[in-house]
Amino acid sequence: MEKSESGSPIYRYQENDRNEFQAPSGEGNLEEISKHIEKYVGEVNMVFHELISDQVHIDLHWIKPTSERPYHTLVTSGMSDKPMTTPYEMNGSRYAELSICLPADWKISQEDFEDEENYWPLRWLKILSRFPHEYNTWLGYGHTIPNGNPPAPFSNRTNLNTMVLLPSILFDPEFHELKINDEKTICFYTIYPLYTEEVDLKMKKGVDALFDGFERIGLTDVLEINRENSVKRKKLFGLF
Repeated sequence: MEKSESGSPIYRYQENDRNEFQAPSGEGNLEEISKHIEKYVGEVNMVFHELISDQVHIDLHWIKPTSERPYHTLVTSGMSDKPMTTPYEMNGSRYAELSICLPADWKISQEDFEDEENYWPLRWLKILSRFPHEYNTWLGYGHTIPNGNPPAPFSNRTNLNTMVLLPSILFDPEFHELKINDEKTICFYTIYPLYTEEVDLKMKKGVDALFDGFERIGLTDVLEINRENSVKRKKLFGLF
């Protein structure tokens, strides 16, 4: 298996590796997930339902900004309807859901979503939620998924081009897992967009190498499309 400089495995997928269209199936836990979201994130104001679903039915739970949490939060349900195809040693990480936080002024309505500049974070929640089931693989802590090969910016307004899955920074650590029963525990990951230089560092030294830079720039779950690059250094007196 191909590995990065840090020793982590690299999985590559082609379009012909993708499963054929299949109607959603599996065992859903919508009620339990909804209660979990409302307990640790806030009241769900709306659920954006899919009209056509492949493999699993992905809904997006929208929690509006509040004075306590001045940002939009979107959390998936449906990714965990089916177990992912995990390596034997990762058998306890077979179920997952995803989240992202957006600035309070982000445009969120069905009409706004006709503009890809507004919709792309939601699109990526759906892409990543369905991905393990389309390709018989898995997603978990520290995994990075580029926007194409080579990676292209997610939109015309940013140079961020790759997603990494990590636990939420903003929410209570109890939000990170939801135990359904002895056989099923759902892991909740937040998706954080990265720059090319950050991905390069992760590939060379592992995902933990990113954390010092994240702390330095004050990275949170809330998307900042033009945030500081945590790897690039500022010039001092014309030198790096």
